[in-house]
Amino acid sequence: MTPPRRAGFRPIASLRAHEEVAEQIRRGIALRLVGASGTLPPERDLARQFGVGRATVQKAVGLLEQEGFVERRRGRGGGTFLVGRAAPDGSVPGFIERLRQNRAEIEEALTFRLTIEPSAAALAALAAGEGELEEAGAAAQAAAAATTDTDFMEHDTAFHLAVGRASGNRFLADSVERLRLVLNDALAALPDSDAWHSWSNEEHDRVLRALVRRDAETARDAMAAHVLHADDAIRALLRSL
Repeated sequence: MTPPRRAGFRPIASLRAHEEVAEQIRRGIALRLVGASGTLPPERDLARQFGVGRATVQKAVGLLEQEGFVERRRGRGGGTFLVGRAAPDGSVPGFIERLRQNRAEIEEALTFRLTIEPSAAALAALAAGEGELEEAGAAAQAAAAATTDTDFMEHDTAFHLAVGRASGNRFLADSVERLRLVLNDALAALPDSDAWHSWSNEEHDRVLRALVRRDAETARDAMAAHVLHADDAIRALLRSL
């Protein structure tokens, strides 16, 4: 049975494969799709997902360790741990200050998002294949089943990226990913509550139902409402800093 492609890893074939592996892991960390628990998956699992040998993964992890992304700990309870991962309450030193410093970029990204993500959803309703709809649906279900804010963030990001890819337009898909890279710290800093997760999950369901019905206008409207909900919350957060 093929393992699920949770982090969007692609098989690697290159003389410098370890650099490509390292770059995909960097992307996954930044998007909070990798290391949600604070650790990377075991090397054997990464090797299987990337389609490379363990030696290649070990070189990639060594490169990430040199760059300060991870640290490897040996012995009982060991593993490869992420360095400087912000907790949902922003407790990592400098996390809130980073939000203050990036305020203008975050606000610009919010404005851009209001155009990009509803458009991506509308196109996805017309262009998505069955596999892409299943991927978006699986991410929405996982977000609804999440019991921690960290897990919810991981699957929420996966849902939005899946809708972007389902649009069939690589520029829209790339834009959705770039937006998440800018906005994920702000999203992680929002107060964790059952009500917030419930609203978000209901909004995911509305988008998904419209995609399945191939209803482009409803998909656009549902995603716009979802994006506006987060937009209001993030702008309120930024005003409070």
